[in-house]
Amino acid sequence: MKAVVVREHGDAKSALLLELDYPKPTVPPGHALIENKFAGLNFIDTYYRSGLYRQPLPFISGQEGGGTIVEINSKTAQDEFHVGDTVVYMQFGSCAQYTAVPLEKLVKVPNDISLQLAVACMTQGLTAHYLVTDAPSSLIKSGEWCLIYSVASGTTQWAAQMAKLQGYKVIGTTSRTKQAQAEEERTCDELIVLDTVEGKTYADYNTSVDIAQRVLEITNQQGVKLILDGVGAATADISIKCLAQRGIWISFGNASGPVPPFSLLRLTPKSAYCTRPKLADYVATREELVRRSRDVFAWLQQGKIRVSVDKVFHLEDVAKGHEYLESGQSKGKILFEI
Repeated sequence: MKAVVVREHGDAKSALLLELDYPKPTVPPGHALIENKFAGLNFIDTYYRSGLYRQPLPFISGQEGGGTIVEINSKTAQDEFHVGDTVVYMQFGSCAQYTAVPLEKLVKVPNDISLQLAVACMTQGLTAHYLVTDAPSSLIKSGEWCLIYSVASGTTQWAAQMAKLQGYKVIGTTSRTKQAQAEEERTCDELIVLDTVEGKTYADYNTSVDIAQRVLEITNQQGVKLILDGVGAATADISIKCLAQRGIWISFGNASGPVPPFSLLRLTPKSAYCTRPKLADYVATREELVRRSRDVFAWLQQGKIRVSVDKVFHLEDVAKGHEYLESGQSKGKILFEI
């Protein structure tokens, strides 16, 4: 079968190999074989490709996909899943013609949602869901302020919309190149617009605007109860300065590099919290996966959230997709058509 295989860590062009004769997976008990139509691209795929996150080599790239069930190896799942069902999932090996997926990780696609949108809902949509609902551990309440970096890109596009559904007041940041998009989406009560790094398309977090000062001005010197930070190294110090008393900084990404070590004593002045969660621990059971998926699909069906599919690359152009994501140009979900 056709598959994108990583045999050595490296940049997009050197590490991502499109192989045409990779062995088709067998289907263990309790699994289904999915003929993939689309695979989603997320920053975590670049971390595994580069070696920042570890996965035994070789491996098939991608952790999110959708398509049609062509085989089921189970005697007990016939009532829930059938050959021919359209499903989405989160599982290693999605950038391939076929993926064997545990039945407990499959989610049926509603009839009125396209497969492209359903795939887009998985990693980013479910991540945004847990970031605004469970990860804050009730440390923010309706009517209180949160700070969300890069609200015109990826997961945080979703998170800003979902934060408004929870009743939070949202301060967002965006680069000038994405200002119009962020303003059009109208998910922020206050928008901090940053210059872009010279020669790049992503925001300059450290020299263009004093973000901490602006946040304190907006919040009457109180700071924010919740910070959603997918940027990483470039915003770590800013996040600590922006926290309110008993506020929580949720660091969930490394777009600018991993957060460097810091002293926990820096959290003491505000009795603040910091956590570094991952999606797998918030869809650890079948019940959690189904509940979050149903919420996201329902909000999409009801028009309460909007999904933006930015670009669809052919699988043959997988390296271009990775480079596009890492360049900071993306304005929504990136998909690969298998």
